[in-house]
Amino acid sequence: MRIHYRRNRKPQFDAGLQYRANDAIRVPNVRVVDENGEPLGVMPTRQAIRLAQERELDLVEVAPKAEPPVCRIIDYGQFKYQKEKEHKAQKTHARKVEVKGIRLSVKMGEHDLDIRLEKTKEFLADGQKAKIEIILRGREKAHGDIAADRINDFIERLKPFFELYIEQPVKRQGGNVSAIIGRK
Repeated sequence: MRIHYRRNRKPQFDAGLQYRANDAIRVPNVRVVDENGEPLGVMPTRQAIRLAQERELDLVEVAPKAEPPVCRIIDYGQFKYQKEKEHKAQKTHARKVEVKGIRLSVKMGEHDLDIRLEKTKEFLADGQKAKIEIILRGREKAHGDIAADRINDFIERLKPFFELYIEQPVKRQGGNVSAIIGRK
């Protein structure tokens, strides 16, 4: 019997949170800023690392794309912790737009259609997108054009209430006919 072991993979690090510090800095010259935010000017990397070690701090590359790269003399652990906190705060404040599903039917009654219309208005008012879809069953599959007309009619009924944009036009995929709309 053969036993398979899973490899322990390293955790995925966010590319935005990786900073080079001390000996990992490979450029010959850097622009140095001290712990109080005062610029010390451009100097060789070895000299800047020595200066940081004398102050019992780290030399951290904060702007690697600048010419020459900008480095600060700070406590690396504390700096990394602050950046992770900022990154987490940005993620929590980022608004996620969901695509809400509205399912119609070719044989749906007028009252049911009105209820779906009200629900769609709520979703669009909240800033969400709506995927309007009709699943065709049996002989309905031969009449995909009727389903497309039904979805277009539904979108036309929404137009007086919102300025809409059609993210995905009415499209048939197998037994489904769908469209995705959102608010401008």
